[in-house]
Amino acid sequence: MKSIPELHTLIEKELKEIKIPNSPENLYNPIEYVLSIGGKRMRPILLLLSHQLFSDDIRSSVNSALAIEVFHNFTLLHDDIMDNARLRRGFKTVHEKWDNNTAILSGDTMLVQSYNLLMDVEDNNLRTVFETFNKSAKEVCEGQQWDMDFEGRDDVSLSEYMKMIEYKTAVLLASSLKIGAINGGATSEDAEHLYQFGLNLGIAFQLKDDLLDSFGDPEKFGKQIGGDILSNKKTFLYLKSLQIADEKTKDKLLNQFLNDEENKVEKVKEIFSQLDVPKHTTEMIKSYYTKSRKHLDSVNSDKKHDLISFAEQLKERIS
Repeated sequence: MKSIPELHTLIEKELKEIKIPNSPENLYNPIEYVLSIGGKRMRPILLLLSHQLFSDDIRSSVNSALAIEVFHNFTLLHDDIMDNARLRRGFKTVHEKWDNNTAILSGDTMLVQSYNLLMDVEDNNLRTVFETFNKSAKEVCEGQQWDMDFEGRDDVSLSEYMKMIEYKTAVLLASSLKIGAINGGATSEDAEHLYQFGLNLGIAFQLKDDLLDSFGDPEKFGKQIGGDILSNKKTFLYLKSLQIADEKTKDKLLNQFLNDEENKVEKVKEIFSQLDVPKHTTEMIKSYYTKSRKHLDSVNSDKKHDLISFAEQLKERIS
């Protein structure tokens, strides 16, 4: 079995060896650029870890792992345009370095490339893998659309928000694990347990991001604290506050959220704290983590130590 660092090295090596045409340069150079600026490679690594639960020979899953990573980066290209983001992992985004039209077309080509890579799946698994991938790909797009829709809505419910982060963030993590399991020869029951493990862990991870954005350590979080508040993003903390606040506190929160005063972040955080929303959020995170571990514990394999370690590392982050 390969360790997580070994799998990361393998993914980086294989990404560099993807055959990308030289012409037209403005179509293919952005693809080489975005794949070269690094990343955690969490999804392809999890796919290969999942495969290794059932088979040490991961060759039949390497291109599936690359497909997931190429697809993930395709979504980032388009997300950056929609968010008007200037930087990605400390580098200029593709639409900043080139232009919007180039980023759109290069992203579209990456989507096609991900399907080409996925075609390497063994014939007896091809239909199941494609069904899993296509479902998640569609849901990622639905999640992104909901995220954009919520910006212009004042009546977003907490349940709608939870569905949005499930689709936008968690399903691709979950499908990576399921595809690896399918390729490795898992039963449909074990593959589904791994899907649910990834789904619940992904939701916990996103909820923790919401919490850290307001209450994290700036040096550890790596981003500006209160960015979501300044952007008027309807996060779990905000929506939970509206759900449990009395009318007076709700009106105060709504007014502060629309207020662009210099101390807006601190005033909104004060309301969150008064309502004990950080505690509510932490309890929800722990609930999803517990669900994820129950599904992982149900998987019939004696090689789960790396996935358990991954989950434990995430638990430390979300505790």
